[in-house]
Amino acid sequence: MSNNAKALRTWRVGDQVLSLGQFPLIMGIVNATPDSFSDGGEYLDPQRAIEHAMTLARQGADIIDVGGESTRPGSQPVPAPEQLRRVIPVIAGLAEQSDVLISIDTTSAEVAREALAAGARIVNDISGLTFDEQMVPLVAASDCGVICMHIQGTPQTMQDDPCYDNVVVEIGAFLAGRLSAMEGAGVDPQRVVFDPGIGFGKTAAHNLEILSGIERLRSQGRPVLVGHSRKRFLKKILGRELEERTWGTVGVSIALAAQHVDILRVHDVQAVRDALVAWHTVMTGACGPD
Repeated sequence: MSNNAKALRTWRVGDQVLSLGQFPLIMGIVNATPDSFSDGGEYLDPQRAIEHAMTLARQGADIIDVGGESTRPGSQPVPAPEQLRRVIPVIAGLAEQSDVLISIDTTSAEVAREALAAGARIVNDISGLTFDEQMVPLVAASDCGVICMHIQGTPQTMQDDPCYDNVVVEIGAFLAGRLSAMEGAGVDPQRVVFDPGIGFGKTAAHNLEILSGIERLRSQGRPVLVGHSRKRFLKKILGRELEERTWGTVGVSIALAAQHVDILRVHDVQAVRDALVAWHTVMTGACGPD
């Protein structure tokens, strides 16, 4: 069996079974928020958010991740009714116009429930489904895909003083524990993707350890998503401010693809996808992903 064949994973999202690991899926980010760290306020208007999502889909996004609550360091929780006001028109409008997979980025079971009813098919929870005790029962009763992320602390406290003895081992243990808990509640493990949570209770050094150790996380048998786009650790590496981090994001994306990462969550879909297609073509001699 080839190394690529060994690397493959499957992810069940509703009645779809996605084969992952040979060429990363790309998740495009749509922040329907006034205060997200990168593009806060740009897509608060629902029609503008839908248009942006459609553009990302045309550029090659396989999944559109819609969120109505910033989780940048120090951000404050947004009540469910306000999240719903921000995201439901976007999700419903996008679902009417496109068959792209839609993800709801929330830690609220109420928001996730309404988003799934509006057309989302994936729940992306930065808390690993721990902030809201109703989240695990909700996804257990659904056939949605689930993205289970690691965070140390909360968005309000996570960057105060993040500490680990071995960051990759501890994240792996947390994610394995969450998978076991979900399976015990009736969630099919084939529906679950792991996210190590770059920047969520980690220093720049922790982030780099995680990014170079993706295969150790993938060895647990579930696909791995990485959200590294434009994040602060790139300033530590490159000395670049936020608006200058696209190419650093692209470079990390290629490094992750070389480790068979399964899904990349990014703002700059076209730049990342073009770079990955070129890399894949050179490495395999095949034009573009299969």
